[in-house]
Amino acid sequence: MAKAAGVERWFASTKAPSEAALRRVREIILGADPSMRERVQYGITFSSTKSGDFAAFVRYREPGVNLRLMRGGRLHGRYPHLEGATVKRMRIADGTEASARASELRSMVKEWCALGRTATTKAAAKGSKTRRGSRRPTTS
Repeated sequence: MAKAAGVERWFASTKAPSEAALRRVREIILGADPSMRERVQYGITFSSTKSGDFAAFVRYREPGVNLRLMRGGRLHGRYPHLEGATVKRMRIADGTEASARASELRSMVKEWCALGRTATTKAAAKGSKTRRGSRRPTTS
């Protein structure tokens, strides 16, 4: 599980009221799939893979964890604590609740990563077909 130094600095400077819960959710997300990474952008932390952003901590100055999934509408699994239509979120009160939802969070991450791998595989296959199909016959 790769933890980014920039995110550690973010935690040190932000002093969020629910830091322990934020760190627990972070640990669960990063540990769910080896392709998950994290970074600070626009003053918030993002968890992502090469295929795109998975989620970000928003409203972190308020008690609890508010995890926003920008493209959460792409997830098709049954996630009872996920709210919203296209942009989804999960609210978590504290570290105990984060641990209780660990299985659900891991499943969401695994589905997200699988979607990315599928999209990458399809794009590569489409690209190779295009390259092959774009050859023009030579004339002498």
